[in-house]
Amino acid sequence: MNTSRLKLLSALALSVVFSGNGLAQQNSLLPDYPNSYEIVRDIVNMPDGRMMGSSNAVDVDSEGNIWLFERCGMNSCSDSDVDPILKFSPEGEFLFSFGAGMFVFPHGIIVDDDDNLWIVDAGVEDGVKGNQIFKFNQQGEILIELGRPGIRGDGPDLFNEPSDLAIGPDGSIYIADGHINPESNRRIVHMTAEGEFIEAWGEKGSGPLQFECPHSLAVDSEGRIYVGDRTNNRLQVLSPDGELLAIWTHFGRPSGVRIQNDTLYVVDSESRAAEGEYGYNPGWHRGIYVGTLDGLITDFIPDPSPSGGTSFPEGFSVDDNGVIWGASVGDREVLKFTRQ
Repeated sequence: MNTSRLKLLSALALSVVFSGNGLAQQNSLLPDYPNSYEIVRDIVNMPDGRMMGSSNAVDVDSEGNIWLFERCGMNSCSDSDVDPILKFSPEGEFLFSFGAGMFVFPHGIIVDDDDNLWIVDAGVEDGVKGNQIFKFNQQGEILIELGRPGIRGDGPDLFNEPSDLAIGPDGSIYIADGHINPESNRRIVHMTAEGEFIEAWGEKGSGPLQFECPHSLAVDSEGRIYVGDRTNNRLQVLSPDGELLAIWTHFGRPSGVRIQNDTLYVVDSESRAAEGEYGYNPGWHRGIYVGTLDGLITDFIPDPSPSGGTSFPEGFSVDDNGVIWGASVGDREVLKFTRQ
């Protein structure tokens, strides 16, 4: 894949989307893509006496263990004393947990090649906690701490509601720094594997290389960065140096973006048809898109019952076998999708 092909596909995608919008104004109309996946529900068993809260953060380690970063039985951990980071066996049995009192708004968990955990806290209690990213080992020991607890900012050592993290082919990390709050950052931050600032790209807006809620991102084997610019209802594809390569609007309203084995996965958990509602994006059915790094869609897994502000997985991961693991904010469940 080269830059000119990406730009050509971007233009084609924009043409298809705009010409088709008049035909599909309701989110109930399914797109015409095959679905090669089946849904498996009730994946994990919570500890005795514990209700699952909202979550959009799940990943699987090299042993097949399932890691969940969950919002303390609610939609926030601000006033909770329970552990939000939970480990389950491949069969879904609870094994271990940690992190009580450390986080505000759990929003991302990424298991790296060494089975360490990168944790993204998108919330903030001013001057107390939040707005941070941590690297833990599997025993819950802090290896790296980024940002300053409860401090907002756009400097090289600060965040303002970070949403997601991706690891590049050279081991450096990329952070989607910005969430729903209108005052949060709207940028992509590039750091070394040790968390030293390299550079940042982007600003608030709807133009090229501008973002409104950069909610998720993924990096391919060539270092290209795929950003789920959710509130702008689009993906932006950047070069390793932060140059804009393409803008794609044919993946709905992207809440989650992942790449595994040169396959692109994008989830739309929010598109709504009613004008004036949060998530307004008429003509799009919620679900998971599967496709190529050129932006061509090969499969679509539809949300069987889209409802409310968000449903189906908002965040997800994909293991080496191509199994998709999802965490739902609205339905408060962990589920997976396997090829039939």
